[in-house]
Amino acid sequence: MSVRRPLRIGNISGFYGDRLSAAREMIEGGPIDVLTGDYLAELTMLILWKARQKDPGAGYAVTFLRQMEEVLGTCIDRGVRVVVNAGGLNPRGLAGKIRELAERLGVKARVAHVEGDDLLPRLGELRRAGNSLAHLDDGRPFEAMPVPPVSANAYLGAWGIVECLKAGADVVVCPRVTDASLVVGPAAWHFQWARDDWDRLASAVVAGHILECGAQATGGNYAFFSEVPSLDHPGFPIAEMEQDGSFVVAKHPGTGGLVSIGTVTAQLLYELGEPSYLNPDAIARFDTIRLDQAGADRVRVSGVRGEPAPSALKVCINYPGGYRNSMTLVLTGLDVDEKAAVLKRAIVRRVGGAERFGVLNFHLAHTQHPDPETNEQASASFTVTVKDADASKVGRAFSSAITELALASYPGFYSMDPPGDASAYGVYWPTLVPADAVDHVAVMPDGRIVPIKPLAVATRSPVKLPPAAVSPPPTGVTRRVPLGRVAGARSGDKGGNANVGLWVRSDLAYAWLAGFLSIERLKQLLPETAPLEVRRYELPNLRALNFVIVGLLGEGVASSVRSDPQAKSLGEWLRARVVDVPEVLLDPTASR
Repeated sequence: MSVRRPLRIGNISGFYGDRLSAAREMIEGGPIDVLTGDYLAELTMLILWKARQKDPGAGYAVTFLRQMEEVLGTCIDRGVRVVVNAGGLNPRGLAGKIRELAERLGVKARVAHVEGDDLLPRLGELRRAGNSLAHLDDGRPFEAMPVPPVSANAYLGAWGIVECLKAGADVVVCPRVTDASLVVGPAAWHFQWARDDWDRLASAVVAGHILECGAQATGGNYAFFSEVPSLDHPGFPIAEMEQDGSFVVAKHPGTGGLVSIGTVTAQLLYELGEPSYLNPDAIARFDTIRLDQAGADRVRVSGVRGEPAPSALKVCINYPGGYRNSMTLVLTGLDVDEKAAVLKRAIVRRVGGAERFGVLNFHLAHTQHPDPETNEQASASFTVTVKDADASKVGRAFSSAITELALASYPGFYSMDPPGDASAYGVYWPTLVPADAVDHVAVMPDGRIVPIKPLAVATRSPVKLPPAAVSPPPTGVTRRVPLGRVAGARSGDKGGNANVGLWVRSDLAYAWLAGFLSIERLKQLLPETAPLEVRRYELPNLRALNFVIVGLLGEGVASSVRSDPQAKSLGEWLRARVVDVPEVLLDPTASR
């Protein structure tokens, strides 16, 4: 195989609702070969389902169309390919809309799309074939689902994308393919990688994971945010892929933000589980990744090892959970706990008893300060959330009952919310199906349908790594400081589970962190996690630890009653906890 030139892949979206101007900025900012965008999350599939109930022709990310209106002509002129998962629940519909847009703009665009992820019509067939569809995290049987699901989508891999690009597609519209596969597909097509080239494919999976959340890789949501220039408008990330699978993470010159080993490490830890990162295209071993600063705003990623792709695909099922409502009341000044107790008793009585609802949840946040200098510093918040299958129970009748307490409860009563109505919510149910049970197909620009068959089960031995050489932990005098003075963190959600990854910037600091932050210590620092299963993984190559907290988010983002249902702030909470840190690590020169 001849050596092919590097492939520059840029990201223009990290979620449905991300910066609309990102596509234009990426095209105008410098040379690029491929535009990719991730528009889907577990919650997004439910949002798109709701859109389809109002309009059967909907079900895709409409913001992508607005982005393409600005750049489609330029992409065609410059030969830039576009690969996105904005198709959501209706990739065929979005592909048709792109063709209509191209015609209106006077542009000749070859548009292809991918299908086969939608398993909702086939759930009965799959179960009759012996697939249990049990809950992936807690093992509950499919029969425990209280109502029929409204969506069921398998996470497809990259090879449908590859076939579309081979057929000359300018735009490839995907449904629920994995975020990383949006990068794997163009790389595998351009470099003509084989489907069992596990190391190179795994490296592209890592590139996709870094790019998938847009500006999070260029300084967005970064623990050491004061180091990031122009955080008001960071540029979006680019992966400069090489034929051997290695790549450089970069951004266009002159754009805001920062690309450093720290920003890339933070994104690598986002929504991570165990170091063996499963993807339909390959298993990427995150414990083999090597990061090197290759220049200003350039980080080289190399050394990634891969293992054969798993024989099963993850499936995201959503079912209607019922209806919910919440109100937040403010408790000010003295005796906050006593006021909260009075309020709780009054609410339970006003709404007719807690047993009337599926869930009646109370949460008191002690945000007040001693000897407060402002009204806000004197205030705590008390949030009451109710959920039930009956919308009438949790709608106006609920919020109005609480509002009626305004002149008949604790002193200083006021609410942050007006009385509101109930809103529907969904419940996320992850499961697995065999890869060969999914009818993954690529629909060519000329309408031809190309089936994408999974590879036979591979026999390559798992990657075995030598024991990591970890420095002896530092000893001597310690000082009580916030953990975040020496460690960065990034946290997020995966269904009902949350993860929090921490990293440090020297071998000495990692030796201390690995010895200090056990599961037991984490539970002490984050008491909310104490009753839950916590899994701990070491990544010495990244000087990082990753923790998965099982069940922290209940039944997923849409259903969670937690104030931060996506665990976005969990890492910053952990960094704020005060611990005993060796003084040698507090010397700025020791942390680099």
